Amino acid sequence: MRTWLRRRWRSATTVAVIAAVVAAAGIWWWSSEPPPHTTEDYTIGTGGPEPADLDARLYIPDVTPAPAVLLSHGFGGTKDTVTEQAEKLAAAGFVVLTYTARGFGASTGTIHLNAPEYEVADASALLDHLAERDEVLSDGDGDPRVAAVGGSYGGALSLLLAGYDDRVDAVVSSITWNNLADALFPNAAKTSDEVPPSGEPSTDPDESAPGGVFKRAWAGIFYATGLAGGPPGQPMPGLDPACGRWAPEVCEAYGRIASTGRLDDATRTLLDKSSPSSILDRITAPTLLVQGQADTLFGLDQADANAAGITGAPVRVAWFGGGHDATGTPSDLDRVDGLSVEWLDHYLRDTGTAPDDSFSFTRIGGVNSSRADLATIGLSAPRYPGLGGSEDPVNLPLSTGPQTIASPPGGTPAAISSVPALGALSSLASSRFTQDIPGQFAVFETEPLADQTDIVGTPTVSVRAASPNGEAVLFLKLYDVDPSGTTTLPAGLIAPVRLTGLPTDLGEADPVELTLPGIVHRVEAGHTLRVVVATADQSFAGPTEPVQYMVDVSGELTLPTTVGAPLPSTDAAWFVALVVLAVGLPLIALTAWVIARIRHRRRDRTVAAEHVDTPLVVSGLRKVYADGFVAVDGVDYSVERGQVVGLLGPNGAGKTTSLRVLMGLLQPTDGEIRVFGHRVTPGAPVLSRLGALVEGPGLLPHLSGMDNLRLYWRSTGRPEADAHFDRVVEIADLGERIHRKVRKYSHGMKQRIAIAQAMLGLPELLVLDEPTDGLDPPQIAAMRRVLHDYASEGRAVLVSSHLLAEVEQTCTHVVVMSRGRVVGAGKVADVIGGGSGQRLEDAFLELVE
Repeated sequence: MRTWLRRRWRSATTVAVIAAVVAAAGIWWWSSEPPPHTTEDYTIGTGGPEPADLDARLYIPDVTPAPAVLLSHGFGGTKDTVTEQAEKLAAAGFVVLTYTARGFGASTGTIHLNAPEYEVADASALLDHLAERDEVLSDGDGDPRVAAVGGSYGGALSLLLAGYDDRVDAVVSSITWNNLADALFPNAAKTSDEVPPSGEPSTDPDESAPGGVFKRAWAGIFYATGLAGGPPGQPMPGLDPACGRWAPEVCEAYGRIASTGRLDDATRTLLDKSSPSSILDRITAPTLLVQGQADTLFGLDQADANAAGITGAPVRVAWFGGGHDATGTPSDLDRVDGLSVEWLDHYLRDTGTAPDDSFSFTRIGGVNSSRADLATIGLSAPRYPGLGGSEDPVNLPLSTGPQTIASPPGGTPAAISSVPALGALSSLASSRFTQDIPGQFAVFETEPLADQTDIVGTPTVSVRAASPNGEAVLFLKLYDVDPSGTTTLPAGLIAPVRLTGLPTDLGEADPVELTLPGIVHRVEAGHTLRVVVATADQSFAGPTEPVQYMVDVSGELTLPTTVGAPLPSTDAAWFVALVVLAVGLPLIALTAWVIARIRHRRRDRTVAAEHVDTPLVVSGLRKVYADGFVAVDGVDYSVERGQVVGLLGPNGAGKTTSLRVLMGLLQPTDGEIRVFGHRVTPGAPVLSRLGALVEGPGLLPHLSGMDNLRLYWRSTGRPEADAHFDRVVEIADLGERIHRKVRKYSHGMKQRIAIAQAMLGLPELLVLDEPTDGLDPPQIAAMRRVLHDYASEGRAVLVSSHLLAEVEQTCTHVVVMSRGRVVGAGKVADVIGGGSGQRLEDAFLELVE
C-alpha cells in the first residue's frame, strides 16, 4: 500500500511540474511563432571602378509592401552568416536584403575595407535594387523605405552608407569602429603630439604619421581572413598568394604596417576613408549604436566617438556584455534585439512612441549554473553619459614611487593579457591567465575599498615616464584584486600607450593623463584595485630593441560611475509564463512538503534489536527504475565488524545502485537496508555513522592534502575535535606527504587522501567505490594494509570493485553480484577458491555468466 501511494504522490508531483513547464512553453510558442516568409537567391551586379557580382538573398514577409532592411555581415562572413538575424527581421514584418560583400564567398571583386567608391557604392546599388521591388514600401521614385543594419564590418558600412546616401531612413550599427586607424593603433595618451597634422597628408610610405600601438594579433586575423576565398585552407585559383582577395593598395598598406609596427601617413589616409568618422556629420538618419563590453577589437570608445560625431539625427547608445570576444548571454541578446526592433518599428513604420535617448548597459551578475556561462543584469540610465559617467567620479589614492621596467629584446617574452576572440575569458580568470612577466611591469595599488563601487566608463590615471631614447610603449591594466589575492582583468581589456618626447630623468617628466579601457565592472568592498604598467604584450607590436623605462603615477585613480535601474523583461509572453511558474511552483513545493511530512511521520522508526551491533544488513533489496529496468533484484548480504567486504561484479551488475540506496540517495522499490539496526532512508540520522567515497573526492589541487581534509570537515559543520585528523593520517599512512600540494601527488596518493577524507570522524562503516581503480600491485597492497588497519579496531569496510584480483588482495569477504542478483557470498578464499591468475578469472566468469 505504501509503495502504491509513493508512486501516486511522485506521479502527481511530476505531472504538476510538467504541466507548468508545458504551459510556459506553449505560451512562448504561441507568442513567438514567426509570420511566414519566402526567400529568393540571386546575383546583383554593381558598377564603379571595379564592377562586382554580389551573391544576394531577399526575405519577403507574408504582408507587403513593407519597409526594408539592408542587412550587412561582419568581416569574413557571407549572406548565410546573418540568416538567423534576417529571419527574425522578416518575422517582424520587414523585407530583408542580405548579401555577401565583395571579396567574400561567392561574390566577386576584391576587399577595399568599406571604401566609399567600392563597398559603400555597392550598398547604394542595393538600395537601387530595393527601390525596384514591388514588395518594398517606397518614399518616392527610387527611394525605398529602408534601414541599414549590420555588425562590425557591416556596422561601419551601415554608418558610411547613411553618410553617403540620404535615402537611408534608420541605422542600427553594432560592435563597430569610429576610426579604423585609431582602432588598430590605439593610444591611451591623448596629447597634442598625437593629433594628425592638418593639410594634405604625405603619400610617402616612409614618412611616419602619428599613431598608437599596432594591434598586431587582430590585424593579422583580418589579413589571413582576406587571403582565403575558396575552400578552407585553399586560396582561389589565380589570386596572388601574398594578397589573396585583398585590393592591392590595402595589401600593400598591411605589408608596411606589419613590417614596421608603425602607422604611416598613406595608410592613415586609406583607413580614414573607410571610417565612419569621416562622414558622421552628414548622417541624418536616426541611429542606434550597440557596442560590446567584451571587445578587445573595437572598444566602447569607438561607439562613444560615433555618438559624439552624429549631430544631425537622434542617437541612442546601448552596451551589452558581448562583442568580438564573446557572444553575450541570451538575456543580453534579447534586450539588444528588442531595442533594434523598437527602433526600426518607429522610424520605418511610424509605430509606437519615439524611442527616448536612454542608455542601457550590462553588468555581470555571477555565473549561471544551468548554462555554465555568465549571468548578466540589464541596467538603464535616463541618458547616455559618455565614458566619463553620469555621477560624481570616485577618486582613489594610489601607492606611488619610481619603478624601473624593462622592454625585452624582440618584444618577447610578452604578457598574455587577452587573446583575440577569447579576451572575455580573462574576466573569469585569475592572474594565471593574465600573466605579467617579472621585470616588465610596475604595480600601483589602492587601499581596500570601503564600499562597493560600480565602474561604468573609462577610468583615468596620470603617469610619468622617462626613457633613454625619448619614447616609450606601455600597456596599462586595471586589475580587481580580492582579499585572497586573486586578480581579475575585466574583459581582458588593456590600454596601449605610445609616449614621445620623454626626458631621460623621471624627475623632469610631466604627468600624462591616460585613459584606461571602457568597462562595466563591480568592485566589491574589501577589494583593491591594481594599476599595472607593463612593457610588452603578445597582442601588440612593441619595440624590438631592449630598453628600460622609469615610471611612476601621480595623483589618484579616477573611476567613472553611472547608476542604472534594472531593466524588466519586455517579452509579455515570458512574463505570463513567469507568472504561471511563480504561482504554480510554490504550490507544487508546498504540496511536496506536506507529502514529505506525512511520509516522514509514517516512516518506519523501529530498530531491529538483532542487528543493533551489525554495521550493515541488506534484506530483499530491489530497485526498479521508471523505465522498467531492474537494477537490483532480491539482494541479501551483511557486513560485520572487523570485515573488509568486497562488493564484486562487472559493470551493470547493480553495485552502484546498491550503494546509492545504502547512502540514502535512492529509495528502494522493495526490501530494506539497515545500518546498526536502523532502517536507511534519505536523511536518516544513522547515516552519520557512515563514511563514503563514491564517484571521486573533488580534491582541490592547489591546496595541500591536510588543507583539503580540513576544508571538507569544516563543510560538515561538526567540531574540529571530532575529525580525528591525526588518527586518520596515521591509519592512511600519509606521513609528511599530507602537507604537500595535491597537484604533486601520484594517483595512488590521491586515492589514499580520498579514503582518508571518507575516514574523517572515524565512522563505524566505511563505504568505498572502486578505491583501487588505476593502482598498480604495490599500491593495491598498500591500500589493503590501510583498509585492514581501519577495520581491525571494530569498524567495517565495504569496497565496490569490478576487478577480481583487486578484491582478492584487498578484502576478507566478498559478495559477488551479476545482473542485479547475488551469485555468491562469503570469505574470499571460500568464494573464489583461494587461487590466483587465470584460474580466478575463469571462476569469476563462471559466476557472472
